[in-house]
Amino acid sequence: MKEMVALQKFISLKGLRRSKPREWILEIFLGIERHVSIDELWAEVRKKYPSVGYATVYRTLKLFCEGGLCREIRFEDNTTRYEHLYEHEHHDHLICTRCGTMVEVRDDNIEKLQNKLMKHYGFLPEYHRMNLYGICKACRTA
Repeated sequence: MKEMVALQKFISLKGLRRSKPREWILEIFLGIERHVSIDELWAEVRKKYPSVGYATVYRTLKLFCEGGLCREIRFEDNTTRYEHLYEHEHHDHLICTRCGTMVEVRDDNIEKLQNKLMKHYGFLPEYHRMNLYGICKACRTA
């Protein structure tokens, strides 16, 4: 698993010791294919590894962010969530304001327009995040 190798290299560079709980948390995190809060991840980790504490999950997610394995994102509900980052393409989000469904989208035309705007206004691109809010099809027909 490439992410586990990346984690071990990062931990070594930071002078930290290898630990099973970090590996367990990464295993569970990578198995969740959605944006996850610390509480949600901790609940999933505890199902398989009940001895892992909340603080360990919290610190480990921060370490994953620092090491480039995940990204912290905050949506309108003000909950911090985490998404896989390592070797994942950039994407934007469509978010339903009723049920909270999130859809990851990538559109080359939008990316080109954003780059064009940055260039036009003399900005050096570092990163961006685009979230579009609306009501999903399921909520509109319910």
